[in-house]
Amino acid sequence: QVPVVETGGGEVPPGGSLRLSCTTPGFTADGCGMDWLRQAAGSEWELIARISPNGSTTYWGSVQGRFTISKDKPSDTVYLQMDNLEPEDTAKYSCRTGRQCTFCSSTGQCHKTRFGFWGQGTQVTVSP
Repeated sequence: QVPVVETGGGEVPPGGSLRLSCTTPGFTADGCGMDWLRQAAGSEWELIARISPNGSTTYWGSVQGRFTISKDKPSDTVYLQMDNLEPEDTAKYSCRTGRQCTFCSSTGQCHKTRFGFWGQGTQVTVSP
């Protein structure tokens, strides 16, 4: 199993900003993208942003124009910059690695996923 760790959640007022981070400590994968998803209370998981291995980005739904996904290659960290947050953005946010990716540690331990490795998520709450 490959650990996926999200940080950066919290509570902000409407119009505020947060930056979420996603890492896979101890493991790296060549040519693997990353997704950000969110789940509001009582709702299904919603795919909101993707960064592909070539760096191209895609957004879905109401986050377009407000959220930005990016990757810092030296640290192998994927970010989700969230601006102009709205109460409707309140949800648990998780990152998921790309599918059909192989992650390996420096000791040569490798894991392949067909469906992506998920993190535990980080809570984002937007309220006055």
